[in-house]
Amino acid sequence: MSVTEKLAARLPMNRATTKPVVAVVKLHGVITPTPSPLSRGTININTVEQALTKAFDHDRLKAVALAVNSPGGAPTQSALVAERIRELADRKRVKVLAFCEDVAASGGYWLACAADEIYAHRTSMVGSIGVITAGFGLTGLLERFGVERRVYTAGEHKHRLDPFSPVKDEDVVWLKGLQGELHTQFTDWVKQRRGDKLADDPDLFTGEVWTGAKAQELGLVDGLGSLREIVAKKYPEAEIAVAEPRKPLLARLGIAGGSSVFAGAGDKLLAAIDAVEQRAHWSRFGL
Repeated sequence: MSVTEKLAARLPMNRATTKPVVAVVKLHGVITPTPSPLSRGTININTVEQALTKAFDHDRLKAVALAVNSPGGAPTQSALVAERIRELADRKRVKVLAFCEDVAASGGYWLACAADEIYAHRTSMVGSIGVITAGFGLTGLLERFGVERRVYTAGEHKHRLDPFSPVKDEDVVWLKGLQGELHTQFTDWVKQRRGDKLADDPDLFTGEVWTGAKAQELGLVDGLGSLREIVAKKYPEAEIAVAEPRKPLLARLGIAGGSSVFAGAGDKLLAAIDAVEQRAHWSRFGL
C-alpha cells in the first residue's frame, strides 16, 4: 500500500446520512423592526428570514421546531414572522412545533401560535395576550435647562403624545382605540390557531402571564417538556439541525456590541438606550 493510500485509509469516510431532520429555528430576543447594528438578540422578519428559509428547505425535513424565548415587542413584526412561518409550513406541508423557553409572552406567544403544537417547560412564562404602550412624561424638563422646543405641523393630529407636552385626554382615547384594535387582532389569531383547545377562562385575554404548567391547563400549550425531549419522543429516528442565520457584520468581525472602538458617542448612546429598552422588556418577567 502506497503512502497516499495509507493516508486516505485513515481519513474519515464521507458517508451520506439518510436520517430525517427536525430543523430548529431560534426565535430569541425582543421583537423590534429597528435592531441596532451594535445590539444582539432581536427578532424581525429580516433577521429571521434566512434561518426560516434554510430550515424549511432541508431535503430530509421531517418537522420544524421553533425555540421561542421572547418577551414580545412590535405587533407588526410578530405578525409578519408568524405569517411567514405559516406560509412556508403550508407550502412544504410540514409540521411546526413551538417550544417556549424562559418566556413566550405577548409577541413571543404570537410567534409560538404559528406552530401546529406548542410545548413549554413547566417553569416557562407564557401568555400576556394584550397590548402595552410605555413612555416618559418630560413636561417642564427642557424649560429647566433653558431649552425652547419648537414643533411645526400640518395636520391637527400630527403632534399626539409628545413626551415634552402635557397629556391630552383625546390623545389617550385615540391610543386606547388603537390598542383595542391590536388586542382584538391578537386574540383572534390565538383563537384561530388554538381553537377549541382553549379553556373557557375569563382571564385568558387580559394580558395575564402563567407558568407553563398553568398554560397547559388553559390550553395555551399542548404539553410540557424541552425541545430535545419532545423531539426524541415524537421523531426518535430524526436528527436535530439548527438553522442559523448569518451573523451581523460586527459579530463576524469579532466586535462585541457596545464596545467597538469604531462606535461614536451617538452610536454608543443609541446602543445604551436600546439596551435599557430591551432590559425593560425582559424585566417585566423577572429576567
